[in-house]
Amino acid sequence: MNAITVQQLKVIYDKQPVLQDVSFQIPSGSLTGIVGPNGAGKSTLIKAMLHLIPRKSGDIHVFDKPYAQQKHLIGYVPQRSEVDWDFPTNALDVVLMGRYRQIGFFKRAKQEEINWAKSCLDKVGMLDYANRQISQLSGGQQQRVFLARALAQNASIYFMDEPFAGVDAQTEKAIIQLMKEWKEEGKTVLVVHHDLQTVKDYFDHVLLLNKTPIQYGETQKVFTLNNLERTYGGKISFLDKTPAILQGGE
Repeated sequence: MNAITVQQLKVIYDKQPVLQDVSFQIPSGSLTGIVGPNGAGKSTLIKAMLHLIPRKSGDIHVFDKPYAQQKHLIGYVPQRSEVDWDFPTNALDVVLMGRYRQIGFFKRAKQEEINWAKSCLDKVGMLDYANRQISQLSGGQQQRVFLARALAQNASIYFMDEPFAGVDAQTEKAIIQLMKEWKEEGKTVLVVHHDLQTVKDYFDHVLLLNKTPIQYGETQKVFTLNNLERTYGGKISFLDKTPAILQGGE
C-alpha cells in the first residue's frame, strides 16, 4: 500500500501558480527527499499536503483514505525559522505537545505521558535540558527538541521541512539515525532537503521538483545528471561522483 498519494495538486499565490500538476505516490516504509531549486515550491508542497495552506485543487490520500480521516497518523517537524522560540515554555512541554492527541487539550499530563516525553528527550540526547526554556537552547538543541516531539507523536508518517538546515554535526547525526530507525520500523518519512551531496546517502526515493514534478522514484534511478539539469535549469557537474551546481538553481 502507498503511504501517500497526491493527485493533481495545485497551489496559487497572488494569482500566480506556485505548484501545478503535482501527482505522485510514496510507498510505505520509504525515506523520500524533496529536492529542487529555491522557489521550486518544496516547503509549499508539504504544507499543502498537510492542509496548512489552501489548495486551488488536488487530493491527498493517506493509506488510501482522505487526509482528513488519517491526519492523526502524521507527525510534522517544521522549519526552525517558523517556530516562535521566544514562547515561554520549556523543552519537556514542547515534547508533551506531541502527545496532545492522547492527553487532550487543556488537560494535565499524566505521569506516564511525562515519562514518555522524557524518554523521547533522552533518545535525542536532550533529557538534561528538559526544564530549560527553549529560547535558551542552541539551534541544534532546539531542533533535537522538535525531533523528540515528533518521536512523542509516534506517527506512521513524518514530514520534515529542511531539518538539517543550520544544525551542528551532532544534531545532523541524530536526525539521520532517527530517520533510519523510523524506516526500520516501517514508517514513512518525507523530507524537504537542499544538499545534493547527501541525497544518495540519506534517501531511497527522491522527488525532483520545480513547481511541477520533474521526476520521482528510486534515488538510484532518478537522481541523475540529466534529471538534475532539468530540475535546476542549469548545468550540473559531478565532482567525485557528487553533484555540484555550476549555474542556475540554488
